[in-house]
Amino acid sequence: MQMNASLTRTLRNLASFREFSLLAVLIGSAIVMAFVSDVFLTRANVEAILLSLSVEGTIAVGMAILLISGGLDLSVGSTLAFTGVVTGLALMNLNLPAPLAILLGLLAALGVGLANGLLVARLKINPFITTLGMMITVRGLLLVLAEGRAVLNLPQSFTVVGQGRLFGVQYPIYIMLVLVIIGDIVLRNSRFFRQSYYIGGNEKAARLSGINVDLVKIFNYCLVALLAGIAGIMITARFGSASVTVGSGVELRVITAAIIGGASLSGGEGSVLGAFLGALFMAVLANALNLLGVDVYWQNLVTGLILIIAVVVDVLNERRKTLQG
Repeated sequence: MQMNASLTRTLRNLASFREFSLLAVLIGSAIVMAFVSDVFLTRANVEAILLSLSVEGTIAVGMAILLISGGLDLSVGSTLAFTGVVTGLALMNLNLPAPLAILLGLLAALGVGLANGLLVARLKINPFITTLGMMITVRGLLLVLAEGRAVLNLPQSFTVVGQGRLFGVQYPIYIMLVLVIIGDIVLRNSRFFRQSYYIGGNEKAARLSGINVDLVKIFNYCLVALLAGIAGIMITARFGSASVTVGSGVELRVITAAIIGGASLSGGEGSVLGAFLGALFMAVLANALNLLGVDVYWQNLVTGLILIIAVVVDVLNERRKTLQG
């Protein structure tokens, strides 16, 4: 009897963690899809899921930390495309070596993040308004730079970043997994990163306790922009061209993934692992709908409904906590 009671308590404790619940849903979905489609669990399809996940999964690391601190970034999709275009132009027009072109692209991404961070932290402009304006501005800037055209025929010295393989698996998958692991470890164990929880929970109290709130906010905006830049490098190298339209809608999918994974729009909650599992759930769902032959327009509808449901659940949780408090 005592063993059964202990097992029941353990299962309840595990179920209380959003990551465990998400993992259970993912495993259940995989089992169902394995019976529905013979293709789902094949090596090629699993790699396709992870490869499509590499963009959202990478950005989700930074978005989770930013949401925890009470921030928000709608410009990550534009930053992704901007990084790819800057890198492509540096390769083709300036004839820079691939490492220098990549560095220049990532510096451009950091510039976007720094601008967002300064506007939000120093000028106290609402994050939604700031990053929405930055999204439009950066998208317009990259169109001007590329004159509305994609940058094509990028050299093999660069495309190997997105197309090269190690043990039969493409590099972007390794890059994403390494970033997720590092992000989760530092958020759980680093004193600096854990300050985001205090800022998101109660910014005024965080300031009074001696936390440099502005510095942490600026850093978080730079971090998510840098990760969007890395995602931009990966997708540009993978397709061998820098598209001016790539990245549209990425910000909403990443925010949805982070909220599904336990992050709150009010700040103070969430984890990198949860955000990654949320992104994985979205990728598995999209893949399953493709295998089932569901029209792409219905897929967008499903994604939008998931975002609405995730936000509603987040709001209801916040109200419940307020009433309990």
